[in-house]
This record gives sequence, structure tokens and C-alpha cells, in this order.
Amino acid sequence: MAFSAFLLFGAAPFQQDRVRQLAPNVYVWQGDPDLREPANCTWVIFKDHVLVIDANFPWGARKILQRIKVTTNKPIRYVFDTHYHGDHAYGNSIFVDAGASIVCSESCAEELRTKGARGWTNWSDKAHPLEGSRLELPILTFSEGMVFDDGTERVEVTRVGPAHSKGDAVAYLPKEKILVSGDLVVTWADGNNLGDADGDHSHWIQSLDRLSKWDVITLVPGHGAPAGPTAIQQQREYLQDMLTQVKAGKQEGKTVDEVIRSVNLSKHGGLGSSASGNAASIRAMYRRL
Repeated sequence: MAFSAFLLFGAAPFQQDRVRQLAPNVYVWQGDPDLREPANCTWVIFKDHVLVIDANFPWGARKILQRIKVTTNKPIRYVFDTHYHGDHAYGNSIFVDAGASIVCSESCAEELRTKGARGWTNWSDKAHPLEGSRLELPILTFSEGMVFDDGTERVEVTRVGPAHSKGDAVAYLPKEKILVSGDLVVTWADGNNLGDADGDHSHWIQSLDRLSKWDVITLVPGHGAPAGPTAIQQQREYLQDMLTQVKAGKQEGKTVDEVIRSVNLSKHGGLGSSASGNAASIRAMYRRL
């Protein structure tokens, strides 16, 4: 069922409806960067409740909440944040007010209390105000992982960071063979954002190697359309190629601007197609090295 749903993704664009069913009790809402609702949201319907994966921004969360209600009348009990970034976690309070508890890794919770709080305080997007919401911290945390299982559905969450951020964690549905990767993997044109101060590019690549060994049919990325498991390897190749070229340029004594001009990521297709996105990531990687 999960595989046939994946084929549907290849045939049907999200412009008409951003929600797709991946399996009998699994749905995904695809983010829209033009509306500043960029992160994907997945939900799993258990016997008597719903688990949501990634809360989006508050204005996105309000839309998602209404779409969940179309698919089920069961209460939302948990929201799992794959990491602390605002487009994945700033919508937490919308779900808490609907009765949910927030779950994330211990490292993610620490980042949300510190960097996440600073980002919230310094928010300056007047077109997308945070009014009517609040920074909501998790009440359930885990060190390495935890499992949600009621005999009908099973979701295994595992910390795999530091990578894109310090507290990155993923969700895996073994029955459906669906992996929800957060921003460890994306399928949109920006390739990925490497700018988090606590990101670890080398360990990120190792984490992707780990995930590539899992039995995955459908990959739900942090951003962009769901894909097959080859998206994990494509993300790895993009990051490794960038890291290799940036290291070489820095060892040659090039400035960061010279490295940006010299790095060629065109062979990675859509992942390497955003010049501005690549430049921002190269700059962050150069600084980290």
C-alpha cells in the first residue's frame, strides 16, 4: 500500500490538494515555501488517538489541524518535533491547545529552550506574525529513542543527530516502511540548509549511511515531495560532494567567496539547482571547517 501511494506522488502534483494518504492510517501534508509554510507534516492515526510529526509555523499548524480533522475525529495526543527549527516547532502551541503533548529528543528540547527561544524573541516577519501562539516546550523527551505502539500502529522515533541540528531525530513506521526524516533529507531545490550553529556535516553523512540501511519504501522529507529510498543516497552524495569541494578549496587558501564560485554541484540535479541556497550552505560549511 505504501508503495502504490508513493507512485501516486509521482503522478499527482500537490497544487490541488496538499494532503495525500500514504497508507490506511498515514497522511502527509506537503509544505509550501511560497506561503512560508515550508515544512512537511505527517500524521498517524492510532486506535484511539493521533500522532503528528512536525508542527510547522503557527499559521501552518492551524491549517494542518483542520486537515487532520477531515481524516479522523480522534484526538491528537502527541506531536513529535524532528528538530527545533521554527518551521517544524513554532506551531507546537496550536496543537497543545487542541490537547496534544509535545515530544522530541533531549538535545532538541535544549535547543528549543535556547536558540529556539532567541529566534522567537527576535522574530521580525510582519507578514507572518507569531501572535496568537507561544513557544511551547516538550513535556516528553528521550535520549536515544522511544516507541509509540498500540497494537495497530507502530512509530519508532530515533535520535540520529547531531546533523542538520544537534537534536535531529527521525520517525520510522516499520509496518508501512515509511521513514519521516525531518531535514536530514529534502527533495526541493534548495538542497539543504547547513547553517545551524550546532550542525555536524560529517556526522550528518554518517547518519544518512545509517538510514540507508533501513527497510524503507517511502521517504517523507523535511521539505519537498515524498520520494523513494534513493532520496537518502542523493542527499548524501550532495552533502559529501559539497564537503569535499569546500575542504579542498579551503586547503588551497581560497576565500569563502572564491570557494562559492568554484564549487560545482550541478550533477546533483534539483538538489544543486539553487545558487543562493548552495552559497549559503557553502558559507556555513566553510565557517565550520
